[in-house]
Amino acid sequence: MTEKPNLLGNVQTVVNGIMGVQTQDAQQKKTSTHRAVDWAAMATYGAGTLAQMGLMIAALWGLQQLTGAWSGPIRQGMAIAFFTLVSIRSRLFSPLNNARTRTTYSKVTRPGWAPPPLAFPIIWLSIGVLRVISSYLVWQTLGQTYLTWPLAIFMMHLALGDTWNTIFTVEGRLGAAVPVVLLGPLASSIVVVTIYWHIVPLAGQLLLPMVIWLGVASTLVVSIWQLNGAEPWYPLQLDD
Repeated sequence: MTEKPNLLGNVQTVVNGIMGVQTQDAQQKKTSTHRAVDWAAMATYGAGTLAQMGLMIAALWGLQQLTGAWSGPIRQGMAIAFFTLVSIRSRLFSPLNNARTRTTYSKVTRPGWAPPPLAFPIIWLSIGVLRVISSYLVWQTLGQTYLTWPLAIFMMHLALGDTWNTIFTVEGRLGAAVPVVLLGPLASSIVVVTIYWHIVPLAGQLLLPMVIWLGVASTLVVSIWQLNGAEPWYPLQLDD
């Protein structure tokens, strides 16, 4: 008797491959037994975030110089390719460790309403598609110009999200992840939607699910923090 194909498993493999999610947990992370502030980590997060923002904005400038004289269809295809890259794999521009693993999420105590691990890459892939379409609409409306404030702020939003991923997913700093997710990805997503909506209403409307999801994700981050010791809202020094 032939075995029926595992449709869910196939979907999971495809989605994980596109989003770069590692299916095997990484090595057990270091833990902290004291309350000392890890100033070096804070400096690293700040420098890494600024560096990523700079690289992504430099990419906008570079694309503007490179594609300015290209024909319409080729220039439009390059724009779609670029917005797809940054919407799904923006972490390629980050100097921080931004591995997508399930280590933290699989080991912490989660609220009963927490989504299953597979839901995250599927949701983020869907949001990535909406980001591509909305950013393309803004780019088109602004005269097919890359180096503009709306797109630069979108790059900043992506960089803040990647830094949060480093803090929560990679390093498992549950306390520091709370203010970062609220003031970083969530707050900046509202700014992006507001600006996009002002330029192209449809672009802003398309990104409303992103804001809603980040609101849900932020609530989940706070719940996980509360259920796992409620450590301080700053990075703690980790034991060797």
